[in-house]
Amino acid sequence: MTGDASRTALARDTGLTPGAITRAVRPLLEVGLLHETGDRAPAEGTLGRPATVVTVQAEAHLVIGVKVTADELFGVLCDLRCRVLDEVTVPVRDHRPEAIVEQITDLVAGLRAGHPEVGSIGLAVSGDVDAASGHVAYSPFLTWRDVPLGEQVAERTGLATTVENDVRALLTGERWYGVGRGLSSLALVTVGTGIGCALLVNGQVVHGSFGVAGEVGHVLVDPDGPLCHCGNRGCVEAIAGTAGILERMAQAGFGGLGIGDVADLARSGQPDAVRVLADAGRAVGTGIATIANLLGAQHIVITGEAIGSSPAPDDRGEGRPAGDERDYDVMDPHVRRAFEQRAFGSAASAAIELRPLRFVDWARGAAACAVEDFVTHYGRS
Repeated sequence: MTGDASRTALARDTGLTPGAITRAVRPLLEVGLLHETGDRAPAEGTLGRPATVVTVQAEAHLVIGVKVTADELFGVLCDLRCRVLDEVTVPVRDHRPEAIVEQITDLVAGLRAGHPEVGSIGLAVSGDVDAASGHVAYSPFLTWRDVPLGEQVAERTGLATTVENDVRALLTGERWYGVGRGLSSLALVTVGTGIGCALLVNGQVVHGSFGVAGEVGHVLVDPDGPLCHCGNRGCVEAIAGTAGILERMAQAGFGGLGIGDVADLARSGQPDAVRVLADAGRAVGTGIATIANLLGAQHIVITGEAIGSSPAPDDRGEGRPAGDERDYDVMDPHVRRAFEQRAFGSAASAAIELRPLRFVDWARGAAACAVEDFVTHYGRS
């Protein structure tokens, strides 16, 4: 729930019975997170008694969301509707877990200053993350293994801490406040340093039995292809991830480039750059076709560093202007062609959308995960 609604509307939108809605709402009213604002007349042309409207007391509980990357920490202070009230970015000085925990602690202290309503933290980290325990089993870009991140941050800050895979966190934010609103089936694919994917199926974010699901970056595309950091060959990520693209360009004699340089070379017609980005596009298209064939997603969003980033929105999170897509345009037709060729039957009807996002949007997704956990706790109490 992201605004005002009647209990009848909540029952309709969630599929729960009116009695279940009443039981879920009661503890949230008792602690002041929801407020009944009185009766609203039935919509014109409808019959029945006026409905009692329930509204979120958005600033009764604030949350902090943090996106952890190998280079920077992106933090946001949000209310219960995940409206961004403040944000901060700090460079990562040291990849050791204890150093990152120290920096997160300092970042949280800065955003928390003057805001006693802050009650929880959400952290978004790439890799194999068990959201239930807050444990990071493996994060390749941070070179972490078996890090109890949630426990360590909670101990240092004294705040309830939720840890989630960064792409699933981004999907959680988009589910409640972005492109996923109103959709029951959505695949969100990130293209950049890695190739990530998160899945919404029947209105639920899929975690998998062991915290791993939707790993489109490790779908096999070419058994004889380049070695992936996971130990296998020919994964989508090995071919279409930034490191794989730059490595193949270096093998062709073009060392020291950035991904934007490769795109510029491809636009100018340089054959090696054209070939490498075409291969990358076909790999991504094959990966998302596999997802569509397995799950029948109605909507597929492609985002990440390769898509570009949008300017900061004027209203701090409610709608984003179109952004810069120039790094991805060379791959895009190859993605769509491979998808159309490999998606089976009506799976090919899935809408494919490019969605430029800022890293702050990922931090907002982490905050959304913290809000979910907080509200769920009260809903069960």
